Amino acid sequence: MTNTREPRVHPVPILSLRPTQMTVGMREVKEKRKRWREHDKNKQADLLGKHMIPVVFGPDGRYYVIDHHHLGRALHDEGVKEVLVTVIGDLRMVEREAFWGVMDNKRWVYPYDTKGERRPFRDLPKSVADLKDDPFRSLAGELRRMGGFAKDTTPFSEFLWADYLRRQLSRKAVAADFDKAIEKAMSAARSKNAIYLPGWCGPADDD
Repeated sequence: MTNTREPRVHPVPILSLRPTQMTVGMREVKEKRKRWREHDKNKQADLLGKHMIPVVFGPDGRYYVIDHHHLGRALHDEGVKEVLVTVIGDLRMVEREAFWGVMDNKRWVYPYDTKGERRPFRDLPKSVADLKDDPFRSLAGELRRMGGFAKDTTPFSEFLWADYLRRQLSRKAVAADFDKAIEKAMSAARSKNAIYLPGWCGPADDD
């Protein structure tokens, strides 16, 4: 099995890519769409060449997205039909029955729904168009950008933060006032209760 990145020189249809997570933060997707529209056609083409989607080659001949789900969804929503991919792992030799177990062991899949509850692998969406909105994932993404926690190499680290924030705030509160929710999230992020989370930056000053 290879772990080298192997860019495909020909485009792959976005809707043929299989997600390895169930949700995205649609607020983050909308922000990526906005930034995409700010570029002219030449710049957009340049960006597509530079931002390849990392995938695993599965035993069914399909490509499974293991990162950049938000980008893939944003590009699809903007009408982009094809993207370039980078093969991070080749699992074509793995038996189909064992595939998801291997993916899970390598932390290349995150089958948790909008409530943060684990679901069977069969419930994973079939395309980026089927990804559901998790507002707590948007909250976690914005929290990281504001310095609430550091970017970390831990797989699905922002989903771990999203799940933590899910226990601190109500979904209704996030929907009603995102800015206020961010303030509460920032306070929760500085709590020692969050010390186990990747990228934790420490508690607020006690003085």
